[in-house]
Amino acid sequence: MKVGIPLFMLRHDQLVPVAQRAEELGFESVWVAEHLVFPTTFESRYPYTEDGVPPINPATPLLDPLMVLAQIAAVTTRIRLGTNIYLLPLRHPLVTARLGVTLDVLSNGRLSLGVGVGWLAEEFAAAGVDFARRGALFRECVRALRTLWTESEPEFHGKSFSFGPVKFEPKPVQKPHPPILVGGETDAALKRAAEIGDGWYGVRHTPESVVPVLAKLNELRRAAGRDHLPFEVTVGPSAASLDRDVLARFADAGVHRVVSLPWTRAREAMDGLARFAERVLEHRG
Repeated sequence: MKVGIPLFMLRHDQLVPVAQRAEELGFESVWVAEHLVFPTTFESRYPYTEDGVPPINPATPLLDPLMVLAQIAAVTTRIRLGTNIYLLPLRHPLVTARLGVTLDVLSNGRLSLGVGVGWLAEEFAAAGVDFARRGALFRECVRALRTLWTESEPEFHGKSFSFGPVKFEPKPVQKPHPPILVGGETDAALKRAAEIGDGWYGVRHTPESVVPVLAKLNELRRAAGRDHLPFEVTVGPSAASLDRDVLARFADAGVHRVVSLPWTRAREAMDGLARFAERVLEHRG
């Protein structure tokens, strides 16, 4: 079982040292969340709480996740670098492809690109992107990324994006390209993950709650004729408490990676990492 660490809730000056310490302790990956902009007040319903209220302060400082991960890549050698979740529809796929390949090359093939369609309508309005079309934009973006990252003279013509033939070099270190993990819990999100993703990123799950979701994903992958392809399942547990027994139950359910937050306050991050490593990483026992 792979164990990753999300880096949200940290000050900008803590991101690099916490990631370095995570690598030293043997964690498999670090993950950085993304939003392009927040409104002054939230009107959109947040999909991951019962009351729909986002646990976010609109004044929260935002840093670009791929730039943060590039800084982390420069001072680490092994730990994987993930986004949870990068909002594909907000950007032209040429921009995302260039940023992604840059990070993958500079990190020697350590990028895991977790992507989603987004939930915050006000964010899309600010960027001038049609929120109602985000699902269709997302699908075109994924297809365009694969084209740019794998073909010698990429050419893509969709309803929203069209280019080529062009030259796009270099290609990613990872072959055929960095894994594209599709996030989301709705039926539409699971369908996207099954039909065009290299994996799925789910949140707030227990070993029991994830079982029917993975059964549905497997059914959708078979229907799409993609059940023979590699597919990596990553989840964030529903509770902060995690031990080796819970990890084993996640593994039995079909999960490959758990990304869990081992601290409740930013100033406790270093100590929280060490305690978490003792609790969940086998070689620390």
